[in-house]
Amino acid sequence: MEVSNLWDKWVGEALSKLESLKLLRSLRPLYPSHGQQEMADAGISSEEEYEVFGEMNQWDRSSVKVSISESTYRKWLLEIPSSGDDVVHGESFSDDNFDTRQQQFKQLLLFSGNDYLGLSSHPTVRKAAAKAAQEYGMGPRGSPLICGYTHHHRLLESSLASLKNKEECLLCPTGFSANMALMVALGNIALLLATGNKPLKDEKIAIFSDELNHASIIDGIRLAERQQSVELFVYKHCDMSHLSELLSNCKMKRKVVVTDSLFSMDGDFAPMLELVELRRKHNLLLVIDDAHGTFVCGKSGGGVAEEFNCERDVDICIGTLSKAAGCHGGFIVCSKRWKQLIQSRGRSFIFSTATPVPIAAAAHAAVVVAKREMWRRRELWNRVQDFRALTGLAISSPIISLIVGSEEKALKASRQLLKSGFHVTAIRPPTVPPNSCRLRITLSAAHTTDDLKKLTSALSSCINFQDIDSTSLLIHSKL
Repeated sequence: MEVSNLWDKWVGEALSKLESLKLLRSLRPLYPSHGQQEMADAGISSEEEYEVFGEMNQWDRSSVKVSISESTYRKWLLEIPSSGDDVVHGESFSDDNFDTRQQQFKQLLLFSGNDYLGLSSHPTVRKAAAKAAQEYGMGPRGSPLICGYTHHHRLLESSLASLKNKEECLLCPTGFSANMALMVALGNIALLLATGNKPLKDEKIAIFSDELNHASIIDGIRLAERQQSVELFVYKHCDMSHLSELLSNCKMKRKVVVTDSLFSMDGDFAPMLELVELRRKHNLLLVIDDAHGTFVCGKSGGGVAEEFNCERDVDICIGTLSKAAGCHGGFIVCSKRWKQLIQSRGRSFIFSTATPVPIAAAAHAAVVVAKREMWRRRELWNRVQDFRALTGLAISSPIISLIVGSEEKALKASRQLLKSGFHVTAIRPPTVPPNSCRLRITLSAAHTTDDLKKLTSALSSCINFQDIDSTSLLIHSKL
């Protein structure tokens, strides 16, 4: 039996069990109103109404420009711990004190965010959020299964399912909660189909996870493990030989491979085509977390699976709206059956308040803009090429991981860049392993070639680009 049919069978059986137990849950979209208007009058914009642009505009630059107060700047340079209380409360920017207040702030160019397309400052996204907020406030406040799911959420889900060429989409409060919900729902298949009170070893779900997967995947698996419904197998990072060996030695029939598609700390891609081959060979369920690939990769922004032409071979895709979409929230694209299962058993979905309506409206606008303004993806990848040319580093994505080794070296390099006017954060344990501390640089379509020339010039004062390990981008610090 083909992998999709096999898993469809198990999910169908799990849904039947839930229905018999009266535990199957439904999403019923509401139309929050200010007077019982029909949908046409309810403030829903058609995609044709969204304004798009053919090139970078001044507002795009605000997505990569930030300011910090002089007190925050000084504390950062001295590595004085802060709980975010540096902002002076009770003072306003009046015309009388504007020039004075401006002098108390230092402007920085942001090279550490995840707003890859610069959509957070897009006027169409702003207008969609403002319009929804004016008409509905935040919308009904409750779980999606109670009263928090509206036509705005449904519209966003439909657009994301279309983007990813999948049957359905489930909107979640965050990408973290999306991964948590999916992993727990996977474990529930074993619980629901167990012959006894607890699943036997062969009835459990075997989850094979890349060792560098995101924390949300890891925590979701841990929660499923607490239910004694899954067995975890960790394979070496992107090592398909190791994964193949683990799969071949595993006698459990329900196998799942889960991986980041574009790894958030190292900036490398999962070997998608080899994963597809293993999926076919072992009848496994292939799950990818496309948080950093969605809208960034693929001709239409469909993500890493579109880029590698294997969308049909990816069974479930997790994504986020807080990175290249420039908004907030997470989602799972999958089949209708999988959606029914996750919305009925995914605890982090069930017990979370739904995304506010203005955020859902803004995200829907961002999906439309990201698909139409294809020049943004082109400019983003031009910046990747610029960085390659300026440094000689063989980077493969807008995520650039320069490993300097010790925590002290990473912090010192970050402070040096801060003095030069760049916001580049040092990444330290527990986010990365000890002695692999790094500067994580991220590129945006809103950056210019001149920005990168200035950044690489500042970088060259604290690192040697020539002394590089091309396999790990391990650099040697000058500091």
